[in-house]
Amino acid sequence: MAVVVWIVEGTWHACVDAARAHTPADADVVLLHVTPADVPGAAHGAFAGLLGRGHPSGHRPAEGWGRDPGTRLEHLAAASAQRLLQDAADRLGRPCARTERTGRVEREVVAAAEGCDLLVLARDGDRTHLGPHSLGPAARFVVDHAPCPVLLVWPEAPPGLPTMPQPPDHHHA
Repeated sequence: MAVVVWIVEGTWHACVDAARAHTPADADVVLLHVTPADVPGAAHGAFAGLLGRGHPSGHRPAEGWGRDPGTRLEHLAAASAQRLLQDAADRLGRPCARTERTGRVEREVVAAAEGCDLLVLARDGDRTHLGPHSLGPAARFVVDHAPCPVLLVWPEAPPGLPTMPQPPDHHHA
């Protein structure tokens, strides 16, 4: 059984626990982390836009001027992803592979799930109510486009049934 577990800051514990509880001990588990490509790109772009502006006369450039913050963000993101994946592997407590990707997060997750038997992910929206808003845009896309079965977990105890949206009123006179 091939299983992909989507590792995201803040929800990964629940995903790893679900994978441990709901998959065979000999499953081929891949822990997946995706870094959005647009964050370092935005920093690179902002920095490039500042290059032509020069410094106010009489002011000395700040320490670090000339260093592209996008590069620093790329390094920080990679280190953070490696830490998250290591923590997730430790929590899983059995052999697994760790994969880091960069790009459009939801599309990278769907691509990583191709050919798998199960994809484990957590709700990423409003987790105070039952219902469709408990899925944010990324998880909604992944659930809608996953090429395999999906195990969708609550990162914490699910809200009670009274939080479920009311049914539509169909009694119009």
